[in-house]
Amino acid sequence: MQRNAGLLPILFAAIAVAVPAQTGIREQPPLYRGPTLVVDGVFVTPIPGAPFTAAVLIRSEQPMADGSVEAKQTVSQIARDPRGRIRNERHLMVPESYRGTPPLLSVHLFDPATRISNFCNPATLIVRQQVVPPHEGTMDVSRGAKTEDLGFVTLEGLQAKGTRFTRTVPAQASGTGKPVEVVDEFWYSEDLHMNLLERHTDLRGGVQTVGVSDIKREEPAPALFEVPEGYKIVDMTPPAGAPAARGQGVGSPTQ
Repeated sequence: MQRNAGLLPILFAAIAVAVPAQTGIREQPPLYRGPTLVVDGVFVTPIPGAPFTAAVLIRSEQPMADGSVEAKQTVSQIARDPRGRIRNERHLMVPESYRGTPPLLSVHLFDPATRISNFCNPATLIVRQQVVPPHEGTMDVSRGAKTEDLGFVTLEGLQAKGTRFTRTVPAQASGTGKPVEVVDEFWYSEDLHMNLLERHTDLRGGVQTVGVSDIKREEPAPALFEVPEGYKIVDMTPPAGAPAARGQGVGSPTQ
């Protein structure tokens, strides 16, 4: 089913998702990691031959104890060059009333040729550098979930295939005393090898949205993929055989 629609602005009015960190290259973004209140950003797959730059719009609507809803949002920039090097920014979530560019929290750079991952912290001018081992195995995202094929839509001029995963967290594990339904929805572009739109719904953390917009299919400036001058590089590569720390994954803005 093909639906050519301006779906992105509609979904941004009330939604979002959380994206997991990874320990290696995947051929497509990971999907589900369970209930979460964290809004990380979008996974940028480090593959060659598909350069682009884009904006990532993130919105979170979290229910508060007094019955109100706290809405926050941010905008970040992402990029990938012809070699597959990626840049993934993380900006502060700010209230809807905030004007201007939200403060930059970090920049993630990864080069698939060298497998060097850099997390640049502009507040400390420190780069956490790590050589990331190849990812092994895949995650079974359908286990215990109801899976729905949502068909195809056109987002930002690209075809995107939608999939919805619905899970029920049992009462004894939900923290609410009642079963909780968690819904994750993903719209994947085979052309860019990444999700263009994701949303995560969980009554405990509200509704969140991560979406990609303003996509430019051209080669970004090479300087975007280099560690900026003035930063101190700290080697965080774990000893052989040790698991990679969370937040050092490929493609993820998680810190």
